[in-house]
Amino acid sequence: QVQLVESGGGLVQAGGSLRLSCAASGSIFSINAMGWYRQAPGKQRELVAQITTGGNTYYADSVKDRFTISRDNAKNAVYLRMNSLKPEDTAVYRCRVVARNHDYWGQGTQVTVSS
Repeated sequence: QVQLVESGGGLVQAGGSLRLSCAASGSIFSINAMGWYRQAPGKQRELVAQITTGGNTYYADSVKDRFTISRDNAKNAVYLRMNSLKPEDTAVYRCRVVARNHDYWGQGTQVTVSS
């Protein structure tokens, strides 16, 4: 069974940067979109950024101009570059791969931004 493995989370000071990575342990066919979600304590999960197979991107208003999503189709991997981090970006970040016949989720990686 294919799994998504995330890395790159951690503790960073406000204004700092992190790069999250998410790679599939095997091949995933007919991918429609890849994205990153986050959930902070006591809050609902929200879509942070998404990229389609065609390269179209979506960003939540709160992260526009600070975060950049990218993907490597050959590796079935998706990345999230996060700059100018703020304490309100603190959350568990999970990647998601939407394929034609299946929906894959990573286990989550903690991002903590200190003020």
